[in-house]
Amino acid sequence: MKEAGKEHVVEKEELQGNVGKQGGKLLKGAAVLGGAAILSKLLGTLQKIPLQNVAGDTAFGIYNAVYPLYILILFAATAGFPVAVSKFVAERVIHDDHQGAKRIVQVSAAVLLSTGIVLFLLLYLGAGEIARWIGISQTENAIRSVSFALLLSPLLAVLRGYFQGYQNMLPTAVSQVIEQLIRVITMVALLLYMVALAYDEEWIAAGATFGSVTGAAAGLLVMGMYWRKAMKEERDRQQRAQGASGRSALASTELTSWQWAKRITAYAIPVCLGAIVVPLLTLVDTFTMPRLLEAAQGSEGEAMRQFGLYNRGLPLIQLVVMIASSMSAVLVPAMAEAKARGQVEVIRFRAEMAVRLSWLIGLGASFGLAFAAVPINVMLYKSDEASWTMAVLAFTALFSTLNAVSASVLQGAGAISMPAKALLVAIVLKALGNVVFMPRWGIDGAALSAVIAYAAAAGLNLVQLRRCTGARFALRPYAVSPALGVGLMGGCLAALQLLAMPAVAAWHVPERLSASAIALVCVVGGAAVYGLALLRSGSISREELRLMPELDRKLAPVLAKLWPAKTAAGPRDRS
Repeated sequence: MKEAGKEHVVEKEELQGNVGKQGGKLLKGAAVLGGAAILSKLLGTLQKIPLQNVAGDTAFGIYNAVYPLYILILFAATAGFPVAVSKFVAERVIHDDHQGAKRIVQVSAAVLLSTGIVLFLLLYLGAGEIARWIGISQTENAIRSVSFALLLSPLLAVLRGYFQGYQNMLPTAVSQVIEQLIRVITMVALLLYMVALAYDEEWIAAGATFGSVTGAAAGLLVMGMYWRKAMKEERDRQQRAQGASGRSALASTELTSWQWAKRITAYAIPVCLGAIVVPLLTLVDTFTMPRLLEAAQGSEGEAMRQFGLYNRGLPLIQLVVMIASSMSAVLVPAMAEAKARGQVEVIRFRAEMAVRLSWLIGLGASFGLAFAAVPINVMLYKSDEASWTMAVLAFTALFSTLNAVSASVLQGAGAISMPAKALLVAIVLKALGNVVFMPRWGIDGAALSAVIAYAAAAGLNLVQLRRCTGARFALRPYAVSPALGVGLMGGCLAALQLLAMPAVAAWHVPERLSASAIALVCVVGGAAVYGLALLRSGSISREELRLMPELDRKLAPVLAKLWPAKTAAGPRDRS
């Protein structure tokens, strides 16, 4: 009996050790994939700046009209398949059915390649008609150019799903970074080549969108190398196991290829539908703004130039949202864990903390970008045109950040469909806002409608979040206390620009160089003033800083010197 008990304890310890290893592997994989996603998004966001600098606002406008359309079609065709493939591959792997996992890849590849070919033909052959729907004939060549990526991206999605099913995130991470890097290199190389040969804006934009094709090809090449290595390892494993028994009872031979195709597609479609909501919101501008601008300006070329001016602020806003919402990667599992344990108070506290931190970050970034819009615009885009539009659009950073973080909290709390419903409402409001505001205020009206749309989506998420978690959002920590930080930051940035601009003009410093210096000082100085004001007013407490150990370690010496009594009396972490 004692020996049996010892064996049971040993087996339990081994099981716990295996679970711990799997959990560690999963967390490590998630970290690798998250880091790669951030890096690839950073490359994708910043690549638009050289396009505008070299080719001008018209080519920039054409690119920004076509690329969201491609993303929508790509997401609609492939977004759910990596998830579906990884799920079914993981099931086969549990039963040691590696041949079945391989078969799932083959079936999924056949389905997606067929879909990709059909969509490629529709996009390539229908480019002229789609350009007429957009209302700008200059987008036709760019649509044809980007359509070729649909022949490569489906297979890329399937291979990523296969390795994720094995909880091996490295191939996906490496291929994402390589894909984005080659895309940027191609875009810049073709940009410089075509500008040097005096191509018009239509062809330059088509060259820029072709970067998606070479990027997809590079990503597929990387995944092909990992696949070849995996197949070699599988053959070696089969040779070593020649004397073993047959397949698992749940091997994939139970289902035909057609049955597997139906199962995989049925699982992937709902995920695809959820994924296309975000690009749909961006696509609203593609199908409304060019027509409205052309009606107001009377010229297709001027309409695309205005559309390019409008898009100047978007890369910066996307960058702010990407950095601020990086906390979303840890929010979903943290909330799900607390829910599984029935820790109602922990759920409420984490929800409140996540929303308040995202509010404070988004608020500071929005006001900072708005106050420093002119020097930032000149630094990045060579002129101060549409600086007011950039300043208005800056406030979408606040509501986009709130929307992204609150959506992650809701998903962790189990309210999976609410964020998509909120974004659908935002899509309707953005379209209506463009129609109502643009005839009166042009691209400024489009920026205002964007702020309203994202604010509505964030507001709906917060209402649902309050219902799901019991979170409370008091006025003082969200409005009264941060107002001090925003006011001080705004005053400092205004004074800095008023004093610096006449000085650099007197020293005959080139305009872009002086604007760059002022913009960088504004960013660093504004962030410092805002952050210290939040700490001094108690908007961010030591309790919350302790939840971010690395940041707390760096700030602790500064806080101890500035406010020793307040630092020593910091409350305990309630989580």
